[in-house]
Amino acid sequence: MCGNEACGEGAVLAGCKFYAGYPITPQNELTAYMSKRMGETGGVFIQAESELAAINMVLGAAVAGVRAMTSSSSPGISLKQEGISYLVGCELPAVIVNMQRGGPGLGNIAPSQSDYFQAVKGGGHGDYKMIVLAPSSAQELLECTHLAFGLADKYRNPVFILGDGLLGQMMEPVTLNVKPPETMPSKPWALTGCKGREPNVIRSLLLAEGALEEHNKKLQEKFSRMKESETRVESLNAKNSDIILVAYGSVARVAKLAMEKARAKGLKVGLIRPLTVWPFPDKVIYEAASTAKKILVVEMSAGQMVEDVMLAVKGRAEVNFYGRMGGGIPTEDEILARIEAMP
Repeated sequence: MCGNEACGEGAVLAGCKFYAGYPITPQNELTAYMSKRMGETGGVFIQAESELAAINMVLGAAVAGVRAMTSSSSPGISLKQEGISYLVGCELPAVIVNMQRGGPGLGNIAPSQSDYFQAVKGGGHGDYKMIVLAPSSAQELLECTHLAFGLADKYRNPVFILGDGLLGQMMEPVTLNVKPPETMPSKPWALTGCKGREPNVIRSLLLAEGALEEHNKKLQEKFSRMKESETRVESLNAKNSDIILVAYGSVARVAKLAMEKARAKGLKVGLIRPLTVWPFPDKVIYEAASTAKKILVVEMSAGQMVEDVMLAVKGRAEVNFYGRMGGGIPTEDEILARIEAMP
């Protein structure tokens, strides 16, 4: 399957019953896949008239207690930001997928990682956070999307999948190793019609004195629980290495090849790959920096994750950066050359 299709099948296996999207390359295969699979599994597919409409349709489905999803690519995700903030403010679970493309502006349809800040810092308004999963293969796209629905319901919060055009469109073998849930979680808060109970009210407009501040405190406590429990990371040869590479997503695969080439030359090089870029694995990076001499962050951007790495390292080791922009993809030889050129 291509990564976009694997992502869609992960959603289907998680019990997704509503998908709303709008076409944009390089994630169109996901929208096309869901148009078929929703009909086959008793769900609802809507090609919305815009990205704004799609995210608000997802909000409506989530209010009704349905497992709902949307996807897009960079400019389309920008248009969804207000709706994402509303989802968090209303404490509604949903899954949002971004197969990043080159930017800024319309840019191009090549893969990029320049939406990192938008995803992990909260691209919309207000103090909010989402769990941001960063898979690096079609297999992980399937598994992470399946996981995302469970996390969204667990925390009553949208969960974000941060992919890229390379990851979404390349073809790989995929094992369907996740199962549909036997039962869906209870959602007593959902708007399911008047059924002999007090009516539920879901809103993010809180005008009473102090009400919004108390709501924000509640949300921040939830974000703290996410950070404590949901950090995921892969660490390879990070202990007792002189140089640690830090990379996520598809570029992490290239960095791994560069690490292997470097180690074949006798260089002590390791790799830390965040599977969640929020919560960020700062503790793991901090511990690795206690023995490493240098950190090299590799990204398809001008250097966005490098800021979080520097905050995690806290001055323990020298932090360096190698990046490609506008759809440029680093090769293992370019990364190796950068490793060897480090003083």
